[in-house]
Amino acid sequence: MTTPASAGLLRLAQDTALAAGELAARRRAGGVQVAASKSSPEDIVTLADQETESLIRALLAEARPDDGFFGEESAATRGTSGLTWVVDPIDGTVNYLYGFPAWAVSIAVVEGDPDPATWTTLAGAVYNPTGDELFTAAAGEGAWLGGRRLHVPTAVPLSLSLLGTGFSYRAAERERQADVVRGLIGQVRDIRRIGSAALDLCSVAAGRLNLYYERGLNPWDHAAGALVAREAGARVGGFGAERESGDLLIAGAPGLYRVFEPLLADLFEEFMTDGKA
Repeated sequence: MTTPASAGLLRLAQDTALAAGELAARRRAGGVQVAASKSSPEDIVTLADQETESLIRALLAEARPDDGFFGEESAATRGTSGLTWVVDPIDGTVNYLYGFPAWAVSIAVVEGDPDPATWTTLAGAVYNPTGDELFTAAAGEGAWLGGRRLHVPTAVPLSLSLLGTGFSYRAAERERQADVVRGLIGQVRDIRRIGSAALDLCSVAAGRLNLYYERGLNPWDHAAGALVAREAGARVGGFGAERESGDLLIAGAPGLYRVFEPLLADLFEEFMTDGKA
């Protein structure tokens, strides 16, 4: 049963994500293409990220001044309430820069230190303005896409699974990751690289992907999306009993996770260790 506290946190995450998404979409439509012709395309995206995060930070601080804040584009601050907002203002910035319609605002509120190994995520929202899709979840209350409750498909074998992943920005790391993909491509239906961890996790929740894994994520990349996936019935973690972390995140229906995890572990052992990582 939703408590007034959890409902209020979810509503704030949702409303803030919608407002931030509207601002980011407006900036994308009104100036990013022209601004990207300046000396550094990365600077242009960073400015859009910073403006969007500033809006998110201001809205959250106005509503809950005692909470902490942990975002991608600004300094983290501790609060006194025991809660922290974990924010990625534009997840999928390369997609945003190129106008590829797969980027999102990701906002989660967690209890405890802002560390995926120890925190408890209470509520989260992931908003993709280009498709006007809002994914939401609250702990113990399920996951939703708009007004539709989400449930991960559970009867899909590995050979018929659509697998999502992502890659490092470092060329040498991407080459090793490509070796892992080469070992997986014959084991699954197909592989997708969408470019937004938050949307990949929500895609698992919605049944658009059956499995997703990625190495090198930051906490703000997956805080909200991992809750959406979990509340839809997915298992989210790392190898064995490990929690998700920068070392690895895997998400999928529990039975599929159990089949996929040892296969991925063998490929990581072959290509991502012994001084290669």
